[in-house]
Amino acid sequence: MKKQTLLIGIGLFYAFSTTAQNDIDAMRFSQLTFGGTARFASMAGSMGALGGDISTLSFNPAGIAVFQKTELSITPSIFSQHTTSTYNSTEAGDGKLNFNLGNIGFVASWKMSENNHTGWTSLNFGFGYNRTNNFHNRISIEGDNRASSLLDTYVANANGHTSSDFDQFSTGLAWQTYLINPVDTSGNLQYNHVITNYGERQKKSVESKGSMGETVLSFGGNYKEKVLVGATVGFVNAKYIEESVYEEVDVNDTIANFKSFSYSQDLTTSGSGVNFKLGIIVKPTDWLRIGAAVHTPTVLGLKDEYSSSMKSDLQTVKYDTVSPKGSFDYFITTPFRASGSIGFIISKYALLNVDYEYIDYTYAQLNSSPNAFTDVNKTIRSKYTSSQNIRVGGEVRFDPISFRLGYALYGSPFKTGDNKNASRSSYCGGIGFRENNYFIDCAYVYTKYTEYSYLYDPNGLDLNSVKNDYRNSSFMVTFGVRF
Repeated sequence: MKKQTLLIGIGLFYAFSTTAQNDIDAMRFSQLTFGGTARFASMAGSMGALGGDISTLSFNPAGIAVFQKTELSITPSIFSQHTTSTYNSTEAGDGKLNFNLGNIGFVASWKMSENNHTGWTSLNFGFGYNRTNNFHNRISIEGDNRASSLLDTYVANANGHTSSDFDQFSTGLAWQTYLINPVDTSGNLQYNHVITNYGERQKKSVESKGSMGETVLSFGGNYKEKVLVGATVGFVNAKYIEESVYEEVDVNDTIANFKSFSYSQDLTTSGSGVNFKLGIIVKPTDWLRIGAAVHTPTVLGLKDEYSSSMKSDLQTVKYDTVSPKGSFDYFITTPFRASGSIGFIISKYALLNVDYEYIDYTYAQLNSSPNAFTDVNKTIRSKYTSSQNIRVGGEVRFDPISFRLGYALYGSPFKTGDNKNASRSSYCGGIGFRENNYFIDCAYVYTKYTEYSYLYDPNGLDLNSVKNDYRNSSFMVTFGVRF
């Protein structure tokens, strides 16, 4: 059987863009976590009505107006992720450790009036960086499948087409490695694959790297110690790297003329974007704070660079092939966000804050020129829904030591299906030491959630989902000075 040369150009471009950039990409860059300083993290990022922390510049910019001194801080962090995956009653686990910079920032405060009840009492300016998402992880999945194979999807995609039409990053690779073949030579364009009876061991390993971060430029003012306002321009940078290997192996030697095949994919997504935030904090009394903030959508200009390869072992002969290297430019627009907060000041000894955040994930969308994402955006609107996030944090002071606790609940963005209840919970705690001119804060954050996924497209196939239990921990230390 002679393998035909695959077309390169427009067909390649369209084939990858319709399968690679999808609703999962939109959610990856739309779901944010709280990073930043140790104090902020130990209170679960719940400081929307309290302010006075550099991390609030990425959440409620009015928090900058609370500062009464110039402040500089930096936060190194250690992030640990572990995932346990269960597929067809077989459990596998893997994890990864990452050292990163969670925050670095500078805030300057100018006193405008000595009388706190006359006009603008202070104007503040801030500049810094806050990490808003961490993509480092390693996942291992393994289990026996007696009902289907990834090769079924290649056969379905191949039927009715000549080999010159095959996707060079998937179906075309299976064709080149003799994993799919014509049913006969009469030109009916029907195909089958080499797995004549199911029961193969299926494995998948995925390692991801990268992060999202936001460089912020903020301004704020304090009016009569009653109304605090602030605005932030956020310059977002994002990088996501994924390396995955999928395998099917005849471990029991029950499939004639087949031992194994593997399919590897490499993807790097990088880009940047911008957003704008407005915030306000009102002080009705000495013990009560009320805050609100709105975030415009972030428009991210992204570039995907990708390649894939495939190997087959058919007992008597082995084949391997590599795709060309591809790239694709596109845009993701994340949803608008709105939040409300209430904070309580208990004399000089304690603080308590509750944040409520609303996001409608159906407003996330992908765009390109020409637009290749009409169907993807329809999927986003049908598959996802609005979500509510709640963060609660408190601090008790025994000068110069402070103790902090927090809890965050991030609602699931999924409308239906197994992931409808895929909410995320974070449990936080920390301790701080503060003197007039310097401070040191420590925090620990434990996050857990469960999501379901598939090894390949389940449409028309008997394929069970994979249950992924994610557990991650972050430990961070903030060093700061005031002057």
